[in-house]
Amino acid sequence: MNQSKENIDTKGAAKTGVVPTFLVAIEQYFQRDERIIHDNFALKMLPVASQLFIKLMRFSALRDWIIKASEKQVPGIWSGFMCRKRYIDDKVVLAVTDDYSVDAVVNLGAGYDTRLYRLPALENVSAWEVDQPKNIESKQANLQKILGSIPKNITLVPINFIEQELGAVLKEYSYFSNTKTFFIWEAVSQYLTETSVRQTFNFLSQVSAGSRLAFTYVRKDFIEGKKLYGLEKFYDKIIVKDNVWHFGFEPNELDSFLSEYGWRMVEHLGYDELAEQYMKPTGRELPFMTIERMVYAEKM
Repeated sequence: MNQSKENIDTKGAAKTGVVPTFLVAIEQYFQRDERIIHDNFALKMLPVASQLFIKLMRFSALRDWIIKASEKQVPGIWSGFMCRKRYIDDKVVLAVTDDYSVDAVVNLGAGYDTRLYRLPALENVSAWEVDQPKNIESKQANLQKILGSIPKNITLVPINFIEQELGAVLKEYSYFSNTKTFFIWEAVSQYLTETSVRQTFNFLSQVSAGSRLAFTYVRKDFIEGKKLYGLEKFYDKIIVKDNVWHFGFEPNELDSFLSEYGWRMVEHLGYDELAEQYMKPTGRELPFMTIERMVYAEKM
């Protein structure tokens, strides 16, 4: 689905950056063995008003209420957010060990994500967090309040993904594409145009062999309104009314798409598989998201 730059409102995408971290912070009020993901940094990252609200979630009745409210809007959203983050956590930790010897991490569309600040394995890994200027400014201010300064190994990079070329912007911030890198592209591609997605992969086609990429995507048939998966109201809001989702992949075409840019599919998972791996051990029963999938790939 191609759209001109003038038709894409990036402000809508920027506003969504806080939502996953907000939900992850609430998740921390479950007993430790019931949590899908452990994140003692999420609450601190959020605005004060959000923190005060989230602290009420220590009451199980309120937690149950907010989860049910979220699931009513988008079935599977809760487990989807938690499981996809846990999966990426596991993959990036593995990649920076001696198993793959990845030397850097680049988080594209980082939002308020906390993994660079809470995972001990990443403490000494050079990392870049890339997002819209509004999100970067807010995150920088929050981190300075929490930590006093941005960790020396982390660089915050403001960008407009629609209008600016990713490689050129990263180079300005001292990232070089010959560095073996783990790229995170979580819940970003649906907010872009096909042109912008391909521009991102044009950059990724030039990176070092052995680099890794973990990314999520929304099904193309949902974006185009051909199959709504029981999410008619959500489709009307996110695509028709708000017009913030623009691009989707066809699952059966992803192998050839990645190959076109020099990448090899390692894993391609539905959120039912993620739920089996990460939610089932908690003993909780939540629906899984049907319109989004996870990809893990290696640069050849």
